[in-house]
Amino acid sequence: MAKRFEIRLAGSGGQGLVLGGVILAEAAAIYDGKFATQTQSYGPESRGGASKSEVVISDEEVDYPKATNPDVLLLFTEAAFQKYLPSTKNEAIVIVDEDLVQSKIPPNYKNVVVAPLTRIAKEGVGREFVANIVALGLIRELTNIVSEKSLETALLGRIPKGTEEMNKKALALGKEAAHKYGNQLLSKKA
Repeated sequence: MAKRFEIRLAGSGGQGLVLGGVILAEAAAIYDGKFATQTQSYGPESRGGASKSEVVISDEEVDYPKATNPDVLLLFTEAAFQKYLPSTKNEAIVIVDEDLVQSKIPPNYKNVVVAPLTRIAKEGVGREFVANIVALGLIRELTNIVSEKSLETALLGRIPKGTEEMNKKALALGKEAAHKYGNQLLSKKA
């Protein structure tokens, strides 16, 4: 049976979640040789409205392109928390930006990472808008669903020229955040 791995990135428009999903899917499909799909949905607003990007990665062809039972759920807003957490399986890795989501994760979710992703981006790189890249680095480190090299290559192929070093640093900060805030999950993986 094929190993299907689903990731849902949820928040609001302007947080770069669609770009994050595209980068993850390209890292898997183009550079790691896996099968991957990426879908997205967002409200009519260009900034501030609901936004969601889903990535499905498999070792066989993907028969349905949307995430139905995410293995990873990234929550970048309180509204995303309220909408998507209740339908997420308890075993999923749930990643919450602690500065943007006020609600607490119920205790039945065991694989939880609460981290100040936006603050890490602002303090570490000087730009909040790379919090999505910090999140990608964290997800990659926690799951190994794509290789570090493929993620960086896909990232560099999608970002504006002149922002390479800033984005590479954001990716590295995400990796560090996985060890600081998700250490209990890393020890399960080992």
